[in-house]
Amino acid sequence: MAKQFEAIEILHRHSVLQPRPQWYHGPTPADMHWPAVRDFLSRTKGWSQDDVELIDDASNEVVSLLENPKQDQFSCRGLVVGHVQSGKTANMTAVIAKAVDAGYNTIIVLSGMTNKLRHQTQRRLYDDLVLRNPMEWQVHTPNELDRDYRAPPQGGLSDIDKAQLAVIKKNVSPLSELRRAVERAFPAALRRLRILVIDDECDQASVNAAPGELDMTAINRRIRELLSSLPAVTYVGYTATPFANVLIDPYRADGHELDDLYPRDFITALPRSDRYFGTAELFGAIPSDPERVRPDEEGLDMIRDVPDEEEEHLQPQSREARDSFQPSMTGSLETAILYFLACCAARRARGDGADHMTMLVHTSAYVVAHERVADLIQTWVGNQRTRIVDHASDFGRRIRTIWTDEQSRLPSQMTDASSISVDEIFEELPTVLNAIEFPIENGASDDRIDYSGSPKTYIVVGGSILARGLTLEGLMVSYFLRTANQYDTLLQMGRWFGYRPGYEDLPRIWMPEALRLRFRALASVEEEVRDEIDQYRKQNLSPRDIAVRIRAIPGMAITGANKMRAARRCAVSYWATHRQTFRFRHRDEELLRRNWAAATQLLSLADEFGQRDLTAADSGKKLWRSVPGSSIQRFFEAYAVHPTHADLDPAMLLPFLRNGDPRLQKWNVGVVEAQRRGPKCPDPLGPAGVVRAVSRARLAGSTSIADIKALMSKRDLLFDCSKRPTDYGGWADLKATRAEAVGETPLLLLYPIDRTSAPRREGGVRVPLDAVFDVLGYGVVFPGSVDEGGDFVSVELRLYSADEIDAIASEEEAQAAAAGVATDSG
Repeated sequence: MAKQFEAIEILHRHSVLQPRPQWYHGPTPADMHWPAVRDFLSRTKGWSQDDVELIDDASNEVVSLLENPKQDQFSCRGLVVGHVQSGKTANMTAVIAKAVDAGYNTIIVLSGMTNKLRHQTQRRLYDDLVLRNPMEWQVHTPNELDRDYRAPPQGGLSDIDKAQLAVIKKNVSPLSELRRAVERAFPAALRRLRILVIDDECDQASVNAAPGELDMTAINRRIRELLSSLPAVTYVGYTATPFANVLIDPYRADGHELDDLYPRDFITALPRSDRYFGTAELFGAIPSDPERVRPDEEGLDMIRDVPDEEEEHLQPQSREARDSFQPSMTGSLETAILYFLACCAARRARGDGADHMTMLVHTSAYVVAHERVADLIQTWVGNQRTRIVDHASDFGRRIRTIWTDEQSRLPSQMTDASSISVDEIFEELPTVLNAIEFPIENGASDDRIDYSGSPKTYIVVGGSILARGLTLEGLMVSYFLRTANQYDTLLQMGRWFGYRPGYEDLPRIWMPEALRLRFRALASVEEEVRDEIDQYRKQNLSPRDIAVRIRAIPGMAITGANKMRAARRCAVSYWATHRQTFRFRHRDEELLRRNWAAATQLLSLADEFGQRDLTAADSGKKLWRSVPGSSIQRFFEAYAVHPTHADLDPAMLLPFLRNGDPRLQKWNVGVVEAQRRGPKCPDPLGPAGVVRAVSRARLAGSTSIADIKALMSKRDLLFDCSKRPTDYGGWADLKATRAEAVGETPLLLLYPIDRTSAPRREGGVRVPLDAVFDVLGYGVVFPGSVDEGGDFVSVELRLYSADEIDAIASEEEAQAAAAGVATDSG
């Protein structure tokens, strides 16, 4: 721990920032708050040294990005990007402790829009931070569920010899009380305050979602008024879903920078602990060689299917149907409940009986549905109680089968916890059933979750309040039907992400196939946003210089349209990218035959004009060079991609190919066959003849779609050149190697896929492809540079002219007058 007391150079490994002198060099021997928090985490909470060092380093970086509190006046805006359920509150706690040690004396935390979320945050900060040095803190908000900030009856904010803390719900009333306290403060006292405002879940409510460019929503207005009234303040937003925040336009109104919440001074991404369970662990990485996928690239077999026909039994089909809706028990919900009961028994057998245990059921947005589904589950468990604890009953046999089956679905090294036998499960089941409760968690419920006392065993049914910020302690089973069409909303619903110490092997998620596909797509988008931030960091750009790009997914919005007025769709571009088909309608024989015929026609045209590379043929490759772009376009017109491949939809791809760029006039085309002896396809592929099919097993759980996750191997990028480096490196490195060899020539690769394609390993996350005809997939390698554009939504950062400002105001006044609504401009 010696480094805690050294002046160090803070390396901004994860940050895009506005350059300024470094003032913070880490903790010092005179510090009071961070050493106490650090010791509490390691000694009382049992954090490992690695995790303590991770949060120490990450919080050092964030604090160094704040404005120096030794200045008389300052105004700083920043954004911290974490992961869902990844320990953002722990980082906030460390940042607050170090900021107070460094000279900040007033901390205002804006936390959630509900009493539950505000109280959860306040209790955590009180326990982890305030109680470490209770005589050194003045807490201005009651540590109670249903009470919030109130301005002092006499006077306003004052400077005292203690650090001050207020945790405030993001509602108009408490924010107005805070404004009143600022207005009543003596000017001299206000000037002595060094204020850090932390906005938890800052993409919710804080971002201006008013209908007009010059309007402000009430909560957004209150926050901006607060910041503008404080002479020395740093505002830091924390979120795992920063889509709305990076789509704010900081340049509006009067041709000057508007006092908005755009993170103009820094954007930083928190590193992940090795113990964190998130999208990467659930869905795995894109394999570098799909024929030999490593276990760590596959993701974990933790998602179970909810059949489409069961959804209507558990959620109203429309707003009009909600009042008459009566749910009924389904097979998948029964299985999920029985598995949860077994998990609770297993944890008790492992000695975790003093810990909370939770199952989440999230089927609908409607309160009436929550009440009826909760009643259905409670009644069902009560009625089946005798059969559940009887190992010889039909339910006892089901529990035995479910538990035995689930124990073989994950790698044995998932956890260090002991394995539990079925007999041990049945020994603990009566205790589990005696402890179980069925709370409803929504704004209208009086019977809600409460983890503050004795250990709880919950099957909790709820709605939107469960979809953001709220931590469900000991969450092991999620039964999830409700969908969302916005990236941020859907990712925030992933309450199953987080840390599962001692029961890493137990969590399971039940959801419909369509929802699983959306989460899988979002997993890559989430990482792309962080990669984009990292690229800007490497280029030494500041937040004022960048426009963070967010890839579009068909059928989904990035965030609310009212938060995206500054966003524009960039020109569609594929330069320097590689694209591939990896989802197929494997049971549609007519479509599969048409795609095979499209490839046959393309190769026939190429062969007819003598473009086959005979040198490559001598080495066993089937390669055609300088194939006209017109032939390539006809292939893409004839080939039917799966609708989820928005980037390969002919309506998007063909306009790019027809843009007249000379680099797209001549293509190389190759047929990728199995490296080892693969099965021969019964139907010849035109002049390529009989081809050896590659094997691509599909991911388990999908029925209407075959998702193979990846088609292309890294080595395939070098298919049309002779360079074969032993270390393939990254995709970008390989594209550069290829460009040196063949120049700016696009490459189309055709993949005949064996219709059977059995997985290489039994019992994994893959099953045989089981297509009705051999599948023809393709991959494309485009030349060019990544800075030539892309199919993204981004913010165009620019100053408006005075004439444009007047035009905006006039248009909004006219719209408001037509609607009979007054604008709230100013």
